[in-house]
Amino acid sequence: MESFLIFLVFVILVFVTVIPYMKIVKKKEAKAREAAEKGKLHTSGPQAQHPYIHIDQCIGCGACVDACPEGDVLAVIAGKAAIINGHKCIGHSLCAEECPVGAIDIVMAKPSIGADMPSLSAEFETNVENMFIIGELGGLALIKNAVNQGRDCVDIIANRIAAQNDGGAPKQEGVAEICIVGAGPGGISASLRAIEKGISYVTLEQDEVGGTVAKYPRQKLVMTSPVEFPMHGKFKKLELSKEDLIEFWNEIFRKSKLEVKTFERVDTIVKDGDGVFNVTTTKGTYKARYIVLALGRRGTPRKLDVKGEEQPKVMYSLIEADHYTNANILVVGGGDSAVEAAMGLAHQKGNKVTLSYRKETFSRIKERNTQRINECINNNMLDVVFNSSPVEIREKDVLLEVDGITRELPNDYVWVFAGGIPPNAFLQKVGIQLGQRDMTKEVQAEAKGK
Repeated sequence: MESFLIFLVFVILVFVTVIPYMKIVKKKEAKAREAAEKGKLHTSGPQAQHPYIHIDQCIGCGACVDACPEGDVLAVIAGKAAIINGHKCIGHSLCAEECPVGAIDIVMAKPSIGADMPSLSAEFETNVENMFIIGELGGLALIKNAVNQGRDCVDIIANRIAAQNDGGAPKQEGVAEICIVGAGPGGISASLRAIEKGISYVTLEQDEVGGTVAKYPRQKLVMTSPVEFPMHGKFKKLELSKEDLIEFWNEIFRKSKLEVKTFERVDTIVKDGDGVFNVTTTKGTYKARYIVLALGRRGTPRKLDVKGEEQPKVMYSLIEADHYTNANILVVGGGDSAVEAAMGLAHQKGNKVTLSYRKETFSRIKERNTQRINECINNNMLDVVFNSSPVEIREKDVLLEVDGITRELPNDYVWVFAGGIPPNAFLQKVGIQLGQRDMTKEVQAEAKGK
């Protein structure tokens, strides 16, 4: 009788604890499978660095799922982690960092990235001796990677300078040790490291300080994992906006007395017989022994090539949405930048915003943007027109083709977010070779070692 009571208590405990837990697990798995089916609609898959899950090592704990800031990129299905929405992955690498058993590696979407990538050594050096490339232009996205590479690249240069000085190499008057082209995250990191190391430098930026980050809409999340900034140490905030990061940079600028020559585009870089680079810009000429290119891959904004696009009311980046009110606005594009700009403008007083996208649904935006844009649509804050594209931009209106039918929309401003044309022509002009690269090992090193 006693044994039977013990067995009965055991059965009750199973029903009370295990069975409800199993129901929760099955419910989560059902949602994950549903999300996975939706993910199959987007055949492009991951676009850059992304997780590779070693199934034989995975214990199905779900730590990777919880770590991902982009929503349902990962899920636990049948007791193992799986990628269910690869197109949403932007390579944060937090999943690999959080995995307790090391079952995740960060790899590239394809064995090679294509024929338009600069050929680089493991030390970020191009085929042109003493000319380096860091950050997104070298193939790795994310602010964290750019900051790490800017710091490490200057360390490599500092070692070379020290070796040359030991050999009695004389310093040349009017020649900086390093010329850093670009003042985004990578360029700022490299400049700060140069100051920290006591190395003479000149930093050139064709636009404002901050690079692409400075053009993000207000409050855009731009970094989601800690990073080591020169002259500051570990920046531990896991989430921050564009404003947070720029304010942080401004503080470092004040403390370090970092100098950047802004609105000065580099036109040519020529190496003379003494191994010194002559850098010609729109404002002057500089000489340096080493070059660090931190340009980013966005390059020149891609245009629509439609009639009327040359008008001043057509723009390709949004700095401050609150400067535009009581206006009829068209935003063109289907990526995060377009969606965020449209939502930002829609929140301003009196604006009537239309978002035009050439495809039938958004397929490459972050999960939080998917939720926010749906809320805006449901609240009639903006109008999203799929399967559409502008055919003519006029002074007071825009002609929009929708499923083969032309609509006329009143219009005061147009923003185009169609990506950018990488600066490949400039790279080839300065002698840098472009070609295919297998970047998986590089990405794994960035994800695991920094």
